[in-house]
Amino acid sequence: MTGKNKLGLFSITMIVIGLVIGTGIFRTSKDAAAAAATPTIFFLAWIVAGLVALCGALTYAEIGSRYPVTGGYYKIFSYAYHPSLAFGINAVILISNAASLSGVALIGSEYITPLLFNAGVVEQAKPFVAMAAIILFYGVNLLGLRMSSQTQNVLMIIKIGMLLVIIAALFFPALHDTAPVVIDESKTSAAALLLSFGVALKATSFTYGGYQQTINFGEEVENPQKNIPRGIIIGIIVIIGLYLLVSYSYVTIIGFNNLKETTGIASVVAEKMFGTAGKYASSILLFLAVLAYVNVLLLSNPRVMYAMSTDGILPKVFQKKEERKDVLTVSLTVFAAICVIVLFFADKFERILSFTIFLDSIGMATSAATIFILRKRTKHLNGTGIYSMKLYPILPLFFILAYTFVGTMIAVNEPKLALTAISVLAGLIIIYFIIKRKPVINN
Repeated sequence: MTGKNKLGLFSITMIVIGLVIGTGIFRTSKDAAAAAATPTIFFLAWIVAGLVALCGALTYAEIGSRYPVTGGYYKIFSYAYHPSLAFGINAVILISNAASLSGVALIGSEYITPLLFNAGVVEQAKPFVAMAAIILFYGVNLLGLRMSSQTQNVLMIIKIGMLLVIIAALFFPALHDTAPVVIDESKTSAAALLLSFGVALKATSFTYGGYQQTINFGEEVENPQKNIPRGIIIGIIVIIGLYLLVSYSYVTIIGFNNLKETTGIASVVAEKMFGTAGKYASSILLFLAVLAYVNVLLLSNPRVMYAMSTDGILPKVFQKKEERKDVLTVSLTVFAAICVIVLFFADKFERILSFTIFLDSIGMATSAATIFILRKRTKHLNGTGIYSMKLYPILPLFFILAYTFVGTMIAVNEPKLALTAISVLAGLIIIYFIIKRKPVINN
């Protein structure tokens, strides 16, 4: 890739923020509040998840610095463990990402369709609006890496602007909810509070997730040894600050108890600030926020397919690239097609989401653990200017234990789902060995 087409620090930082801030912060505060027995548990879940994310950011910063390759999230599993585990986890992640993208696009369409269509056809129009968003940004990504990254920068500025509006509501005391917080005393035992914290942490951890995919851009970043860690660290610190302030605004404006039951929480805040016009404006802005998430997943995931192809797991055609625009045309087209197909099953998004969070816990813990292997195998890079985290190995161990805790809480609450997820992962690993026994047909 030519230097002029590579991603700079600002662009990689915006990609980090785009990967993390989807529609989660506009929805999961409600889920975290519903799970939290007290406001203290609610805010503690956001703070701990933020600290975990920062530890993860520092861990992935060093991983990306020590192993800066395109499709890094797949390559690192293959390099540190075995290609079968890399194939199994990344195949699941690709499918779950496509499902998440389609579901989020559908959620976004819920904000905009009431403004575009009559009430009688809104429900029928939602999947088509979501599909149009996917196709639109498929086209944007076909125009090249620079175009898609510049588009991402603009959409992220809009999304951050929406978050700032929600935060600004804090400065209007007349909007503050004054109802006293009612706490269910039956949920204040030590065991109940621990379970409450675990469930709330699942929601907040999901909202912070995504930054690890930046290592897929290793070879496409200017000066990756410095810009990858800087972009990840700057991005995650910005996100922690925004999430805490936005969550505090929700509680202050809507009220902790009301937050547990309120849908469209961002629109509720905007309506309190600006009336009906604010509600409509926020609907448009939230839809644009969704588009940023759609764009960044279309930007990131084809690179994993490319990496799997270079290892012979997928046909060679997935490596096809438009050199002038640096576009992985086949991988991008196939991933976008999967997203459109999955869209028709988006009514099951919540079940898919729970399924993928459990698998993500496995993926995050095992991928972060590669730092211990990489440190041993890349000793020759020490002192050459690569990023090395402070407080090693405490930070990666804390990160791994945190995601192990999240996965355990999901398994305790939904054992059948956890068993199904593990079975799917095991099945994909078996498929890997079946594929490797047969020659891959390269086109």
